[in-house]
Amino acid sequence: MFEFYLRYEYWFAAIQLGLAMFGMGATLRPRDFIAVLRSPRGVIIGVLIQLLGVPLVAALFITMLPLSPGVAIGLALCAAIPGGTMSNVFTFVGRGHVALSIALTGITTLACLLTTPVVLGLLIGDHMPADFVMPAASIAQEIALILLLPLILGMLLLGALPALAPAVAKVCIRASLFVIALIVIGATGSGRVDLPAFGLANLALVLAFLALLAGLSWLGPRMFGLDGRDITAINIEVTVRNGNLGLLLKASLFPAAVGVADPVGDAVLFTVLIYGGAALLAGLGQIRLHRWLNREQPLPYPV
Repeated sequence: MFEFYLRYEYWFAAIQLGLAMFGMGATLRPRDFIAVLRSPRGVIIGVLIQLLGVPLVAALFITMLPLSPGVAIGLALCAAIPGGTMSNVFTFVGRGHVALSIALTGITTLACLLTTPVVLGLLIGDHMPADFVMPAASIAQEIALILLLPLILGMLLLGALPALAPAVAKVCIRASLFVIALIVIGATGSGRVDLPAFGLANLALVLAFLALLAGLSWLGPRMFGLDGRDITAINIEVTVRNGNLGLLLKASLFPAAVGVADPVGDAVLFTVLIYGGAALLAGLGQIRLHRWLNREQPLPYPV
């Protein structure tokens, strides 16, 4: 069974990501973005933090700390990917600006067609083999086909069958979570996720990276005078990143092979998994905090 996972690791990640993006697309309408476009300051600040602030934090870690190649590449992947689909749900429950959260997810997802290969090339070039060439065209193609296409199809479903779309969205998102569980089980059972081998020091580094991103996305919007709902959306959006895309990129850059040891690829995988799991736990804490901070605000319109 675990050999089957190793053989098809890439497709596990691709199916999981496609399901999640299709499910989220089935909750989105063009009108959700009109108010955001009329007052774009939150979008501009959120995008700048995502596309510039987060890679700069990763660059500090990679250049100033003695990271192993696998951990450095894993942090670079976490920095290069956009916000995740769960950030929209967490923002809603935390009484944040849901339309802003969705807009940030959509804009940074579209932007990552260009920014992801650039960020990866700048951050991890020194940690890759001398003959390695960043597959920018392949990454862009994967993002377009597995990220953006399902998102658009989900939105088309909502427009054509609005009564059916919510149920389809719920099934797809739950199915994507099930596939994530299969990825964790497959990676663990195949011996590729080994916490003692990864080391507590590396675990602490990943958690410190997460904490800095959460702090940056909290203080940055406050310094620019954004209101509580906008701060909630940006804070959660930056923290809860699209780990599904990180898994897909890892599987593309470092494909698993049965019977072949790959300590760098395994460290990359574990870094992405650790960040994703810790970010979800941090997101639950953010929900409680922001619900209290925004307690005087009515719940946003559900999407």
